[in-house]
Amino acid sequence: MDTAGLKDSQADGSSAAMQPFLKSARKERLILFALFLALIGTIAVSLTIGRYGVPIRQIIEIFAQRISGKGVSEANREADLVLFVIRIPRILLTIMIGSALAASGAAYQGLFRNPMVSPDILGVSSAAGAGAALGILMGLPSVQVTILAFLFGVGAILLVIALAKVIGKGNSVMLVMVLAGVVVSSIFRALTSLAKYVADSDNKLPEITFWLMGSFAKSGSIRNVKIMLIALITGSLPLLAMRWRINVLSFGEEEAKAMGINTAQMRYIIIACSTLLTAASVCLCGSIEWVGLIMPHITRLMVGPNYRSLLPTAMLSGGIFMLVVDNFCRAIIPGELPVGVVTSLIGAPLFIYMLLKGRSDWA
Repeated sequence: MDTAGLKDSQADGSSAAMQPFLKSARKERLILFALFLALIGTIAVSLTIGRYGVPIRQIIEIFAQRISGKGVSEANREADLVLFVIRIPRILLTIMIGSALAASGAAYQGLFRNPMVSPDILGVSSAAGAGAALGILMGLPSVQVTILAFLFGVGAILLVIALAKVIGKGNSVMLVMVLAGVVVSSIFRALTSLAKYVADSDNKLPEITFWLMGSFAKSGSIRNVKIMLIALITGSLPLLAMRWRINVLSFGEEEAKAMGINTAQMRYIIIACSTLLTAASVCLCGSIEWVGLIMPHITRLMVGPNYRSLLPTAMLSGGIFMLVVDNFCRAIIPGELPVGVVTSLIGAPLFIYMLLKGRSDWA
């Protein structure tokens, strides 16, 4: 018997079987690299956009002067102030919030095994909005408004989990959590409406309304960048580390348990991380919808459903998308459009398109 020939044929067969996986991994790396280059290019463009125009040549000159250690020249002093005090912190915050919302949405879609799930499915955004509205109504400083919004968002999740534990005995826990999220979200939306109803129409009401629309106009500061960076690292690193477990969980709890995964523990970790990402985003810049729902969909079309590549790609895509939208909001009119309005105008038609496209799969 020709054992050498048999081994060669087995090796050839293994090599042929690995080709699709190698090709897929190569494609994912290329997409990630392309998105990274797109992010760098978008940042470069963003630095030039604003009511105070700063050309690329001057930006390069300012960075060169800072790197050299000689100090910024008098001619570039004002542009340097605009870049490093206003524009760069806003750009960094925009990227991080887009990444956080996309990561949260992708994680929730894997957890609930439903691509139509958004980060607000358990009522985080609605609760944070109610907390911020209450803080503004009470005349609290912006820092305390942010803290109150965050506490309300976290409190909503704890309330949903408590309701799921009480009601969900013997039933589908995930279904009960979704239903509890709908109820809790409705309650906090009603509280927000009540706060707007009793607010002073000349002062507090416009401030509450503008905050609920979502905007980076007043949130782009070094302090907020540091807060969001801590939240992004704390919330996204566990999700990135558990990507293969999210893959298994997306097949169903029984399959995940058969592979030795503690589904209850993993469920709470995903909810905790996603809540932190969403609540931090909402309490810093208001309610920005559709990003966490749409971006994982678009990313899934690029790299497929494997969370090994889906999650980091969604985070990069979310950051780019949010930065492009913010650039549009800053450039389209002399004032500034709320970011949440533009994301809704883009996200809703895309959502309808995906519903129409998926109709054949439901039949």
